[in-house]
Amino acid sequence: MSLLEISDLNLSILGTPILRDMSLTVAPGEIVAVTGESGSGKSMTAFTVMQLLPPFARTAGSVRLSETELLDASEPDMCAIRGQRVGMVFQEPMTALNPVRTIGQQVAETILVHKAMSPDRAEERAREVLDRVGLPADRFPLTRYPHELSGGQRQRVVIAMAIALRPELLIADEPTTALDVTTQAQILDLLKGLVADFGMGLLMITHDLAVVADMADRIVVMRHGEVVETGPTRQLLAAMKHPYTRMLFEASNHQVALPPLPEPAPLLEVRNVVRDYRLPRRKLLAPAGHFRAVNGVSFTLNRGERLGLVGESGCGKSTLTRALLGLEQVQGGEILLDGEPVFSGHRPNLAVRRKMQVVFQDPFGSFNPRHRVDRLVTEPFHLLDDPPKGADRQRVIDEALTAVGLKPADALKYIHEFSGGQRQRIAIARALIIRPDLILFDEAVSALDVSVRAQILDLLAELCAAYALTYLFISHDLSVVRTVTDRVLVMKSGEIVEQGDTETVFTDPQHPYTRDLIAAAPVLPDRESLKRMAYHD
Repeated sequence: MSLLEISDLNLSILGTPILRDMSLTVAPGEIVAVTGESGSGKSMTAFTVMQLLPPFARTAGSVRLSETELLDASEPDMCAIRGQRVGMVFQEPMTALNPVRTIGQQVAETILVHKAMSPDRAEERAREVLDRVGLPADRFPLTRYPHELSGGQRQRVVIAMAIALRPELLIADEPTTALDVTTQAQILDLLKGLVADFGMGLLMITHDLAVVADMADRIVVMRHGEVVETGPTRQLLAAMKHPYTRMLFEASNHQVALPPLPEPAPLLEVRNVVRDYRLPRRKLLAPAGHFRAVNGVSFTLNRGERLGLVGESGCGKSTLTRALLGLEQVQGGEILLDGEPVFSGHRPNLAVRRKMQVVFQDPFGSFNPRHRVDRLVTEPFHLLDDPPKGADRQRVIDEALTAVGLKPADALKYIHEFSGGQRQRIAIARALIIRPDLILFDEAVSALDVSVRAQILDLLAELCAAYALTYLFISHDLSVVRTVTDRVLVMKSGEIVEQGDTETVFTDPQHPYTRDLIAAAPVLPDRESLKRMAYHD
């Protein structure tokens, strides 16, 4: 018997079709993965189950939770179902948590809203589920606030809220997208353990087949609001019938060919860099403590080289990036770009700063939505003593947009008119427009679909050939770092614990931490292995 049964579901918003004849089932104790690109209807399917649809949404068909028809349920009925019979884990934990309430209060709130237990018992249950999701009382008391936790720990709190009342169905909407590989592996293992322990059904929404290839019992592939293929995981991946499924599979393992390296010539030199942060005093008149985020880091990046930087959240990658950009002053060591210091005295050296640009993780958040693309991509011009004007300015804009695969006419549009991949192309155009010596890519593809990610990686390879790019590629996605870098640095607790040729580090890691990172990374098996496994099944 199915726990969740969606039959011939159609959804439209203001007359625009969103879902078309959507059907799937989830049985108790079963993990069903819904995969596809952004805009395929994955999240809207989850929101329909939860009845969290926008105004003017119209539905037809059937969504049954056991014997309850959810499409006919009133809002009071749905309020009773949400959290108690169906729990949901959202993609971004910080937006799902209240920053001014403790984690204990927020987990207990789910229980108290449904009046399932007394306040004292609700607090006990909050402690129990936080222990179950890997946040033990000795390290994570109920009085902790969300800002005191890492991204993976916040996601565990959101999961604890979702399972506090032992729901029949758990919906996880991209729960690991922004997490590093080891935290991602822990969250996936946690979700599998919860399904096994509580016998709940799990509807897992993701854009990455590699994440669920080892986890899901069945996969549902969606495109443009329709199910194009579905079946048991191994059988579906071994005999993919629809071209779209094959495209997603190939994009998950996409490889690019970088042009050969030029002769070594140092561009960026980092020598014994130390960055400390002052900690608050624990007692009156007590000396202030210090936390060392970057501890004696040294490396050289040659001109025309592509260098990767990997490590877990909190290892010091972002702190080091800010220091390289001259946004934070270091307490020890020096950073030289083309022989000149990034800091001059206690101020950033603007002559050096204009030789560097950065591409951020969130392309939409890094742009002003009120400005057109022509103004957005020319923001780096403020670093120049004599920026181009008039026809020269327009020519430079056209060249930058054309270089990243867009049209000159796109300069007159606003950023909301573009897809996520196109926005990231515009971000790269902005970084390229003043022809910097060095570009820093800070998790530049982690929020993109696998197919869009593959396009951006191809673009980087093309730009390397056309412009001899030199870049530092910072990412938690090891498969991406492996294909777009020549050398890689592995960072742990503020130190570089291993560095070397990318392929050598990945095939023969020397440090235990590097081996742990590689082992935790999700890997999509090759087609032949999948066929053999499906045959034995």
